[in-house]
Parts: sequence; structure tokens; C-alpha cells
Amino acid sequence: MALRVTFVAAAGSSSVLAERFEDDRPLDQAGWNEVQRVAHELLPLAAADLRYCSPSPRSRATGEGLGYAPLAQLALRDCGMGRWRGLTLGEVMAREPGAVDAWLADPRATPHGGESLLDFIGRVGGWLDTRPADEDCTVVAVAVPSVIRAALVYVLRAPPATYWSIDVRSLSTISVTGRAGRWSLRLEGVTTQPTRA
Repeated sequence: MALRVTFVAAAGSSSVLAERFEDDRPLDQAGWNEVQRVAHELLPLAAADLRYCSPSPRSRATGEGLGYAPLAQLALRDCGMGRWRGLTLGEVMAREPGAVDAWLADPRATPHGGESLLDFIGRVGGWLDTRPADEDCTVVAVAVPSVIRAALVYVLRAPPATYWSIDVRSLSTISVTGRAGRWSLRLEGVTTQPTRA
């Protein structure tokens, strides 16, 4: 019995340099334009048996804009960043450079008073492991990029430091298949028809 979960990265609400920890701002016009530009390509995912999203405003809006009518999942929220919530990485580095270094170097560190990277990865992985595993069940989950990075680290059983090396672009998709404790990353390409000589 295999389950297929396709993650869709929420549309961006600002430039990468202006991204904030636990960003709860709504989609701006650029984000809406992004959703409209790719909606026709991502619309088939609306046929998934189950449709979820992170509780962030931009994840909800992306899911709604793509026609998924997703159910928000608290376990798919961004990493809890404590007193850094709402700040950019640049702002935190200017205030607490040593704390940022500790946070980046140690996946158990919580210098912000929030959630550790290890706990975050475990929470997202726990959500994956509790999805129903009906034969050929399909799930779509619209999530902020950090949640998708955490899910990939969990699925691949990769070292936590791998999290920092995964680049998740706005409105990109990635699928995982399997069941609790046994997940595989699924990369898909364009289906081609055999050519005739």
C-alpha cells in the first residue's frame, strides 16, 4: 500500500532578501500574479484525494488560488522561531550574530527560544507518517519552503545540515511516495512517446 504526497511550494510574498521568519504576511500582488501564471499547470493536483496546506496566509491563499480548497494543518506550520519571529535573517544577524552562528551549526540549538531544527524536521515527518495509507491515495500539500525542506530531509533520512542545502522555489512541486517510516523521493519528467523509424 503506497501513498503519494505532492508538496507545492507556496507563492512568495516578497523578495528572498525580505523573507521573514514565520512570515504571516498575505500574498502581495506579485504572489497572486505568480499563482495565476502557473495555475493551469498545477490545477490537475486539485484531483488529489486529500488536500492540505500550511496554516500561513500565503499557503492558504496559494491553495485557494490553485482551486485546491485545502484544509490547514497545524503540523505543517513553519519552524517556531521564538523572538526572531517576523524578523529577516539580516536583522537577526545584526542583533545576535553569535546566536545565528549557533543556530546554523547545531540542529539542536534554540537560541531564539523557539523550536530546534531537529524538532521541526521531526514534526513535519510525523505529519507525513500519520497520513492515511490507502492503496493509491494521493495527497497534495501547499506549504512554505521551509516545511518542504524539512520533509525532504526526513524522507531521505539525511543529516540535518542537509536542510540548508535544499533550495525550494516558489510554486515548485516535489512528490514523495510510501508509508510511515518508508518514504521515497519521486522525481518526474516529461512523458515521451516512442518515436517510429
